[in-house]
Amino acid sequence: MARTDARFREAFNGLLDLCSGLAPGDSLPSEAMLAERMNVSRTIVRSALGDLDERGIVRWEGRSKTLVRLPDRADRIELRGEGVNLQELETRFLDWILRFDVPADTPLNITQLARQFGVTPYTLQEFLSGWSRFGLVQRRPRGGWLLLGFTLDYAVELSDFRAVLEIDAVRHLVALPQDHPVWPTLDTLRASHRALLERVETHFHDFSKLDEQFHSTVTGVVRNRFVVEFQKVVSLIFHYHFQWDKTDERQRNEAAIREHLEWIEAMQRRDEAAAVAAARTHLATSKLTLLSSLRGHNLA
Repeated sequence: MARTDARFREAFNGLLDLCSGLAPGDSLPSEAMLAERMNVSRTIVRSALGDLDERGIVRWEGRSKTLVRLPDRADRIELRGEGVNLQELETRFLDWILRFDVPADTPLNITQLARQFGVTPYTLQEFLSGWSRFGLVQRRPRGGWLLLGFTLDYAVELSDFRAVLEIDAVRHLVALPQDHPVWPTLDTLRASHRALLERVETHFHDFSKLDEQFHSTVTGVVRNRFVVEFQKVVSLIFHYHFQWDKTDERQRNEAAIREHLEWIEAMQRRDEAAAVAAARTHLATSKLTLLSSLRGHNLA
């Protein structure tokens, strides 16, 4: 797709977003203001306005641009040729937030961030809309987005809610029948932990991925869409926090491996009390490590 076509599609959908915040009879801003807002030329803005006029969304007469009807989803134009998939965008977004280069309560420049992440402004807007439910960003009352950021309070609340979900998952897990697929998975995870423990001196960096696999396995036994959505945030953030603070990394990872093993073995014995106790111990350790990492960034 030619660059001009891609820019037109972005501008057209951007104008639809603008119109969605108006009421029929309201006037649109000047072409110059629209071009600046969409970060495109006036020529592209005029082309987009012409299409809006043909579709009966806007009545465009000279400098007068009046909203006739509110747009709906069917009016949007498909955005093709986006090179960054959702998973990669999530990674770039979390990396940007968790490097703490931008303080909390900072208004977001969507055009600049879209260029930085390699996506269209519309794609980024849709992405932020989805992530706003996790409390990292917030839509501003008069338009635009605000970075709420990864703060001390957020870290504490995230850790506490994580503990609630995972301990509940432990209780579900130990009651599962012997033919459930989680049991051979736990066998494999226990073997992987033991193998990593034997070479922890040189391979302690491998723990981050193993940690993610283990916690996903535990919470995965609960068939609940809200748990699945929340686990996505937990996995990303707790995966990243292993990369923030390199102080005593080998010792911390070795201790965490041993805590995992105690937890796994208690679940395999179907000992609910011991499994819950092991889970509480490990989750408390993870919380302290996370808060320690924040202190390293002068945020706690």
